[in-house]
Amino acid sequence: MNMKKYDVVIIGGGPAGSIAAAKLNKTGCSVLILEKSQFPRFVIGESLLPQCMDYLKELDLLDTVSKEGFQVKTGACFFHNERTCEFNFEEQYTKGWDYTYQVKRADFDQALIQAIEDRGVEIEYQATVTNFKGSRDHQCITYTNKNGNQKQVESNFVVDASGFGRVLPRLLDLSTNTTSVPRGAVYSHFSDNNKPNGASNNIYVHSFNENTAWVWSIPFSDETASVGIVGNEEFIHECAKEDGKKFKELITTFPMLEKRFSAAKALMPVKTTMNYAKGVKQLYGDGFVLCGNATEFLDPIFSSGVTLAMASGYKAAELIAEEIQNKSADWEEYSSFVYHGVDVFRSYVNAWYEGTLPSIFFASKINEDYKKQICSVLAGYVWDESNPFVKKHENILDTLAKVISFQN
Repeated sequence: MNMKKYDVVIIGGGPAGSIAAAKLNKTGCSVLILEKSQFPRFVIGESLLPQCMDYLKELDLLDTVSKEGFQVKTGACFFHNERTCEFNFEEQYTKGWDYTYQVKRADFDQALIQAIEDRGVEIEYQATVTNFKGSRDHQCITYTNKNGNQKQVESNFVVDASGFGRVLPRLLDLSTNTTSVPRGAVYSHFSDNNKPNGASNNIYVHSFNENTAWVWSIPFSDETASVGIVGNEEFIHECAKEDGKKFKELITTFPMLEKRFSAAKALMPVKTTMNYAKGVKQLYGDGFVLCGNATEFLDPIFSSGVTLAMASGYKAAELIAEEIQNKSADWEEYSSFVYHGVDVFRSYVNAWYEGTLPSIFFASKINEDYKKQICSVLAGYVWDESNPFVKKHENILDTLAKVISFQN
């Protein structure tokens, strides 16, 4: 049987897959996306970072996104007890974007994938990949289509952008444990037409239980909001019982949220995601590469998921284009790039839960230059090594926290 062959087959049509496909299409490669779901579909990860805008602009997708009328995001606000720490992207160290968007991912992902389909990228929805056989020069993907029929397709290269589906890590036994503490999230969408005066349209983060648990609220442009709690698995299971009874009660106990959501209508059943932190043994192999959450997912605290997905999808596509053009691509460069971004965010995630970062955020006074440098990390510019809070991420937060403690 003659199988149709493409330059690249991409597993997954979320941000990592769409960005990779857009870049490959721009270089003239033939691309097929195999997406397990039928779009539009609900997925979490709704607060973007300004770094994302670089990839959207580079691939002529910025107008596509802006036309959707998503909520503009200009910063983030953190709360703990009676203290507040607000970051404004206009006041960051790196010369980057000073805004981005808060998005319903069903609409955002649909807009991206529709745009690249209009450019000639082929997409097959409700396609479940069941097998992968590959070598340096030839890849074969077996999948079941929406009618339940088994099909096969060939390519020069395969990109796994399957997110939490983690298709190739499962098929090739690439998954590995992470050092992250097992945590979970419970969340839903609510009506949001009762904002108090002075409430920001940016993301709010309230920490509690000595920073081991926290609440997010992400307003959208249609007077609805995403609200969720992150904490240890036992606590999240308790919050989720009886369609999230404790969850719904708890979110009304925090400043700026109590009146806002006390009578808010839940717009979907309460959902949970448990033990979400995952890792892999390797990011690439002969004829394949992993992108986005198929590589490693840390934690939702700093909204890094979509940024890392877009960055890895773009970088992978650059190197695949080189391979296809019979050039020698340096895949260790890809690993170094991805792991650098992950490791910087990991330092901040760990510092959040250990209490180091909150001690900085909620100090009575913080040096404005330091705050601008931290703001750039929170904006997603984790590859800007001119920023000391990127270059020295492994120890600089501990050092600053000790200085602040001494001053106080």
